[in-house]
Amino acid sequence: MTTGWIIEELTELNTEDANRLTKLLVDVVEDGASIGFLPPLDPHVARVYWSMVLGDHVRLWVARLNGDIVGSVQLHLVAKQNGRHRAEIAKLMVHPSSQRKGIGRSLMHAAEARAREEKRSLLVLDTREGDPSNGLYASLGYTEAGKIPDYAESADGKLDASVFYFKRLSGE
Repeated sequence: MTTGWIIEELTELNTEDANRLTKLLVDVVEDGASIGFLPPLDPHVARVYWSMVLGDHVRLWVARLNGDIVGSVQLHLVAKQNGRHRAEIAKLMVHPSSQRKGIGRSLMHAAEARAREEKRSLLVLDTREGDPSNGLYASLGYTEAGKIPDYAESADGKLDASVFYFKRLSGE
């Protein structure tokens, strides 16, 4: 099956990709994504964010469609001595025009594969209660660990609950 898009790990951030990721972040926040920012997101703030993402313990994947970046996900490898068996999935985002096409699922598979390569046996993540991402995570085998009420503010000023998930990778 031809999807038209490809998943690629970025190990360096060139100017062109930083611009594309900045646009992606601004667009998904404007569309209502709960990923740590509120609309309207200043492109400069988004650009500064991306300039600080890559590091020793962060892996970044993008989904490209016709050269443009339409999605991304991060894997944060825990560096603490007592946590080197786990990692956190962070900032899964897919452009509103490219959602519901399998891009988010493919990005998650890439992050999970790398977690296994890094000998990580436990993945954790969180998302806003009620968002479509909850269904994606459940379909990928993530288990709900619990909810924290009033965890994150939405654009309308309402405080929303966040749902925390985990997935054990060992024994799969």
